[in-house]
Amino acid sequence: MTTTALDSFIRDASLCSHQQPDPADCVLALAPLMLDLIEHAGSFLEPQHFRSDPATYTRNLIYCAPDAGLSLYALVWLPGQWTPVHDHGSWGVVGVVEGVLEERSYVRLSPDRHADEDIDLARGGTLLLGRGAVTSFVPNPDHIHVTGVPQGRGRAVSLHLYGRTMNSFNIYDVGSRRRQRIDVSHNES
Repeated sequence: MTTTALDSFIRDASLCSHQQPDPADCVLALAPLMLDLIEHAGSFLEPQHFRSDPATYTRNLIYCAPDAGLSLYALVWLPGQWTPVHDHGSWGVVGVVEGVLEERSYVRLSPDRHADEDIDLARGGTLLLGRGAVTSFVPNPDHIHVTGVPQGRGRAVSLHLYGRTMNSFNIYDVGSRRRQRIDVSHNES
């Protein structure tokens, strides 16, 4: 069941994603909408959106567009849980509902962005995203990062809006200098 805040966000995000074909313009328009959505998260997040797993961070689907052009997830991060180093192959907007989410960026030094081997990555900066923070990314250049919550910090919950159904992404093995596409699962709501 959705609420007025969530219905309004989905309607406006869908309209924006269709009217703004450039990913940078799209996330620029969507970031204020996400800021408003996280302010109203208590009106639509239900217990199933807070499901977690002691072994890994958890992706809980809130909405997936019928045309697969938009998806919204609640991600739950317990202390010590991290993504692999990855990119999304899509634009995205993220808002933090609870806790502090840490994002560690990587810069791709290799010139061939389509190559899956001989990829040189350099560590970039770190962002600490506290409750109420909103961040965004675009697919070109690749937004390569690792996200999670260090041991000793409390649980974090974040909302992730993507410009496609996020059922796969590229992961990077920094040591072997390789990238591969993997399927990712989520909990249905």
